[in-house]
Amino acid sequence: MTSGSLKQAIESTRNKTTEVVNAAKRDGTAMANDILHTPFARAALPFINGGLSGMVATTVIQPVDMVKVRIQLAGEGTASGPKPSPVAVARQIVASGKVLDLYTGLSAGLLRQAVYTTARLGFFDTIMGNLTARARDQGKQIGFRERATAGLTAGGVAAMIGNPADLALIRMQSDGLKPLAERKNYKSVIDALASIAKSEGVGALWAGAAPTVVRAMALNFGQLAFFSEAKVQLKKNTDLSARAQTLSASAIAGFFASFFSLPFDFVKTRLQKQQKGPDGKLPYKGMADCFTKVAKQEGLLRFYRGFGTYYVRIAPHAMVTLIVADYLGWLTK
Repeated sequence: MTSGSLKQAIESTRNKTTEVVNAAKRDGTAMANDILHTPFARAALPFINGGLSGMVATTVIQPVDMVKVRIQLAGEGTASGPKPSPVAVARQIVASGKVLDLYTGLSAGLLRQAVYTTARLGFFDTIMGNLTARARDQGKQIGFRERATAGLTAGGVAAMIGNPADLALIRMQSDGLKPLAERKNYKSVIDALASIAKSEGVGALWAGAAPTVVRAMALNFGQLAFFSEAKVQLKKNTDLSARAQTLSASAIAGFFASFFSLPFDFVKTRLQKQQKGPDGKLPYKGMADCFTKVAKQEGLLRFYRGFGTYYVRIAPHAMVTLIVADYLGWLTK
């Protein structure tokens, strides 16, 4: 075989290989698109994207959440108790253990996101889709009221489902505040859930469910409704790029989510952390009792203690969650 013929054979083989690879890629893409556009996949994607985005955000924000919980539990029962700064709390956690202690309860946080954020973003997108389709059929456009309704509903349902994981997270994060002899030293979220159910009963896994649900409704009202509304207004009234609109809308949503939900988050933390004293009684009988006692003993402003830390925890979490969810939604169109 001549040199020219050999070169032609090699070139022909290379071209055929390229054609086969490109055809395989096209077939793979077509198959992925076919799967993504089945009715089941279209219904499941908002839930899957929501869960993944929440888990990514929690991994980034977990140390801030740990500091937030410790601040809320400081000075319980007294109006003039300690007022630790976020830096002081973080320094104390690291000094008494190691840097990774800031990630205490991460497994519970990830489980919570896998359940809670999967449900709340999935239900929100599903409800919004139904409301949008109904409005379109009626020749109308959905407004802030519909977005608020979708956010409140999705938040309440998701919070009830995710309460056990949320409870385990609070217990794991507050365990280090107890005397050494009283610590549970939970190994993981599964260990925490099993231990709580065994020692306190399965019903205890829904302790603090009422403020958790109200907090979630308030947070989602602030986060999802204001995010959706802010994006509409920014698109209509500014020349910002799509990415800048998403960033700005998520920052706005984070502020309103923090403002509306912090008092309920505070009460939720207190109720989920509490355990029976020597007299066999719990410090608080329920959400209303906790609100009343804290307001009377510690002052109304105590409910907003750590607002800056809470905002730093909520706003970036909202931004990461919503940006990742937006990106995943674009990828899976």
